[in-house]
Amino acid sequence: MENFYLVLVIILFALAISDLIVGVSNDAVNFLNSAIGSKAAPKWLIFAVAGAGVLIGATFSSGMMEVARKGIFHPDMFFFSEVMTIFLAVMITDVILLDAFNTFGLPTSTTVSLVFELLGASVAVSLVKINRAGETIAEISKYINSGKALAIIFGILVSVVIAFTVGTLIQYVTRMIFSFRYEKTIKYFGSVFGGLAIAAITYFILIKGMQGSSYAGIELSSGETVESWVANNSFFLFACSFVGWTIIMQLLKWIFNIDILKLIVLVGTFALAMAFAGNDLVNFIGVPIAGFKSFQAWIGGGAVSPGSFSMEMLKGKVETPTYMLIIAGLVMIITLITNKKAKAVVATTVDLSRQSEGEERFTSNMASRTIVRMAVQSSKFVKRILPGPVNKFIDSRFTSVPLAVTKDGEKPAFDKVRAACNLVVSSILIALGTSLKLPLSTTYVTFMVAMGTSLADRAWGRESAVYRISGVFTVIGGWFLTALVAFTVSAAIGWIISVGGSVMIFIFIGIAVFMVMRTQVLFRRKSKEKKEDEEDEIQGTTYVVTQEVLDKCKSQTVNAIISSNQIFTLAFESFFQEDRSHLKEVALTDKEFNRKSKKLKAKILTTIGKLQQDSVDSGHYYVQLVDYRREMAHSVNFIVEPLLEHLENNHRPFLKEQRDEMTKFLTDADSFFNFALHISKEEKFDDIEDLISRRDNLIEDLIRIEKNQIKRIKAKLVNTRNSILYFKVISETKNLLLQTVNMVKSQRDFFNCSHQNIKK
Repeated sequence: MENFYLVLVIILFALAISDLIVGVSNDAVNFLNSAIGSKAAPKWLIFAVAGAGVLIGATFSSGMMEVARKGIFHPDMFFFSEVMTIFLAVMITDVILLDAFNTFGLPTSTTVSLVFELLGASVAVSLVKINRAGETIAEISKYINSGKALAIIFGILVSVVIAFTVGTLIQYVTRMIFSFRYEKTIKYFGSVFGGLAIAAITYFILIKGMQGSSYAGIELSSGETVESWVANNSFFLFACSFVGWTIIMQLLKWIFNIDILKLIVLVGTFALAMAFAGNDLVNFIGVPIAGFKSFQAWIGGGAVSPGSFSMEMLKGKVETPTYMLIIAGLVMIITLITNKKAKAVVATTVDLSRQSEGEERFTSNMASRTIVRMAVQSSKFVKRILPGPVNKFIDSRFTSVPLAVTKDGEKPAFDKVRAACNLVVSSILIALGTSLKLPLSTTYVTFMVAMGTSLADRAWGRESAVYRISGVFTVIGGWFLTALVAFTVSAAIGWIISVGGSVMIFIFIGIAVFMVMRTQVLFRRKSKEKKEDEEDEIQGTTYVVTQEVLDKCKSQTVNAIISSNQIFTLAFESFFQEDRSHLKEVALTDKEFNRKSKKLKAKILTTIGKLQQDSVDSGHYYVQLVDYRREMAHSVNFIVEPLLEHLENNHRPFLKEQRDEMTKFLTDADSFFNFALHISKEEKFDDIEDLISRRDNLIEDLIRIEKNQIKRIKAKLVNTRNSILYFKVISETKNLLLQTVNMVKSQRDFFNCSHQNIKK
């Protein structure tokens, strides 16, 4: 029996490592969003600063250990075997839940997930105990600390509203002071702004980092502990910090000409990373350590049955071994640097808060459209009642300017003024909530502050607001879904293990491993699609048509020809063989071709902006090329869909005469597409006239095939459904041939025009 529970403890720690990985992937957005979004520093420096904060914060930590042991349930009411069931249910659920959110790139609260998993599992185990003891359900209050769960729910609602509101107001005032052209203003007020910002962040580090840390209980000569002295002298510390940092900022500006905003962003990143490790990610090792301590207590109690050994010892304070905290910190840092899912979650927040227009990840909904409509009307009303000069002044402060391209060839999503506000406001709110002992989530606060500052900066314009607001609703909905799913799944696992016995533990571990592997496959598939899309898209931010741009354009044309020919040919072959499963695979390929073509067209404005400024013609030809590619995708789609529908409904196949006609045509069409491919790849544009001649011959063949079908109709050899389908595919095939030639001609014109501009 001892070996069995030792295995369970090992499993808990194995799950903890996995949980640390998925946890840091989710919460990295809390402290990386501002630095990465503003391109305040090279990524290696941002990760180095964040990594240092994570490692130092980990050594300060023991905060959530109390929640894991006694914050949600009363441990003295449970036996050792029951507590281990609770802990296992929590860890299995946490790994599955957080990994799922990471895969879809949605930030959620690791604190809320842990608390509601503990609540769900402990409620399930309590109900089993109550049932076996013959007690009523009213007795559950003896087992569960329900007040904590209610406080968490209240904290969610309050923190979401306050963070968004305060972030909006502070950013609005800051932008009114500095505007988007802040270079001159920062010379005069930069040191004061920097002093205030870093003083707030320092205060945040002391208040948030000290509470519950291993250094908090150290006694000073006065008899006070470090934690109580910091709490009693917080205003004095803040005032001294403000004066000191203001002087330091001014000296650094005079002597070294440092970028004050960059320093604020890096210090803020360090502070939030430190708080994250010190108070959030330790959640993931809190449960395994509680399980390990419970195991040690049970072993120390002698040969007592695990089903009768009380867990009263968990009510006391238990220090976490420092080496475990350091190991956890190292796992966090490695994950932070290497994990692609962390970058996906960060990308969601950055996309929702970026200043520029671009492809929107979320679609609009009725709620977002209603809010935008009301906001537009309110804005018009305010402008009507304010004097004209006031409106003009406000507009001048909020007129954005193009952001400079960084050394890595990318534009920031927003400037460093907003990044600094994000970090300062988040730090102050989290520190305030901690000092007032409110159960805030750093994820909720940092995300909503970022959304509030985006709104204040007018990043949510008429063209993007409905999509951004919809995205915010999606993320917030995910937060509440986290609590519901965490409670339900953890309760189900806890109940099944309690009733089904120890064998269910290993079944659920297997399910957890399977789910994580499945989401990993899904994530890799999405990453592969994104990489393939980027290979087709014109990257970079330069305004000069380079050979790289021409190569991308050629790639787009070549891929369109290959995809069209492949889909077109395979669709007919599968249809003739009545191979429904293969035709479905062709339909999926067709769907992917359509998606890529649509995405290229959606990005056409961005791409044109990257072309040489005085080259209107090259932009015109590129627009034509993308349009013709999109039309080709439409044509093959309008061929595949009716063929698949015909086969799905088990309608009569084509006559042998029809199959023979189309088979011969497919051979000639394949030759046509291969010739078009040769012209595009080798840039043999002088052969386009030959390609046009081949197209015309194929169209004449289609006209002859069409006349043959009319003869069959008159002879009553085919029914109406057959004729509609046959005429449909003939018509769309004509369009496909026409658009293919048009696309190759547009490629020729784009290349010729671009080469002329390059020579200039």
